[in-house]
Amino acid sequence: MLDTLAHTLRAHPDRPAVLGATRTGAVRVKATHADLADLADRHTAALHARGIGRGSTVGVAVRPGPRALAVMLAVHRLGARAAVLDPGAGPDVLRARLALARPDVVLADATAQAVAGLARPLARRARLALPDLAELGPVVTVGPRLPGCAPALDSGARTTALPRPVDEDGDAVIVFTSGTTSSPRAVVHTRSSLAAGMATVAELVAPEAGRPVLGGTFFVLLPSLVSGAPVALPARPPRVLARQMRQLAPQATYLTPPQLRRLLAAGGRFTGRVWTGSAPASADLLTRVKQAGADEAWGVYALTELFPAAAVEQAEKASFTGAGDLAGTPLPGVAAKTDATGELLLSGPAARHRCLGREPDPWVATGDRAHLDAYGRIVLEGRLKDMVLREAENIYPGLYEPALHVPGVELAVLVGVPAGDGDEHLVAVVQPSRGADRDALRAALAGPLERMGAARPDAVLLADIPLAGRSLKPDRAATARLAAVRLAAVRRSDGSRG
Repeated sequence: MLDTLAHTLRAHPDRPAVLGATRTGAVRVKATHADLADLADRHTAALHARGIGRGSTVGVAVRPGPRALAVMLAVHRLGARAAVLDPGAGPDVLRARLALARPDVVLADATAQAVAGLARPLARRARLALPDLAELGPVVTVGPRLPGCAPALDSGARTTALPRPVDEDGDAVIVFTSGTTSSPRAVVHTRSSLAAGMATVAELVAPEAGRPVLGGTFFVLLPSLVSGAPVALPARPPRVLARQMRQLAPQATYLTPPQLRRLLAAGGRFTGRVWTGSAPASADLLTRVKQAGADEAWGVYALTELFPAAAVEQAEKASFTGAGDLAGTPLPGVAAKTDATGELLLSGPAARHRCLGREPDPWVATGDRAHLDAYGRIVLEGRLKDMVLREAENIYPGLYEPALHVPGVELAVLVGVPAGDGDEHLVAVVQPSRGADRDALRAALAGPLERMGAARPDAVLLADIPLAGRSLKPDRAATARLAAVRLAAVRRSDGSRG
């Protein structure tokens, strides 16, 4: 698909490719097809001049947008692989990841650099940090260069003839996921697995030429641009995003569940089909999205190791009455099974080839406990590592959390709090929607709590749930600490009254 995109950009140079929004929500063109193609050619020439080619590794710390896409096109053309670096991970984590990936060069934009001069305070304001340049190895700046940044990638120079595009399979991208500072975990996708994932997205979303799509991820940008649909990068402030949505009336929208909740709170309206993933999306959230104007609202189950794996539309999810969280039917080409422990295993053309430093394995261990229902649909029962042990009984939160998402609930998670004797208390932490009546909410929760039987929580706390990561998933460890503090305060209060 990257090869097809390179051809499409040249075939239709005047088409808008990437759209942005002003503070008023007005739409502006950030890059045309010709802009992207020219930028990709300049990056290709500059990297080629530095000796980057088949077998090379290029570290990429560039914010999502036209420049990041142009970098990926250049790396792909040269047959190199891109190691995606998250500048927000912190110096220690980055140092360990770089030691594993061993990039030949690191491309970083100004906002991703915390070096001397003006770049350091800029990065501090953006909450970004990179180790010293000497530890990173060769670093070059792509995009506008501020004083104190690394030397610029010589993207102004053009060779008389660009190298012939590499046309064979091989490593395409390294994406770091979970893992410790001392032992990072790096997922390796090949050119063929990446292409298979993007083809699945294109078939699932089926964007129409000329109508905008809203979203900022690589898997949204590529299929949309290949189909001739311009992509609008979502504004960050919810109220600006709401105005942007009104201006664009996108045919398809991809936002994470936290973005959807904030947009709904800001009075946002939807058009066309809406897709969400990267974090749990309840049936209630998808219902609210459709009530706010969407024709369809889809939850996508995807992993870094296999994107996308399954999808479910709001109507199907809302009608599901079984225990657990319905993730949907595996998408074409995706095979699913469970092992003896109940862990969900996935395989297919879009599955990662291996983890860096490990042998290839055709089956992706998801870390999710699940089962396949009578219709072959994936039903999640919770993360294996999230299991709570209470009175010698294993409790999997994912089996019960969906039932807690009654109207008026924004988020709900079940966490274990140490009981002091090796056992755990099970606590439901429920985040009310803005303006929800708390007494009415507790009354609405009574029925679902009663139906949890032996898994009924020892306590229910109404509180904002901490979020973590770029996808802003519920931070269960932080939520458990919050629950422990709140329960201890209640006990102290009860003791003082006694």
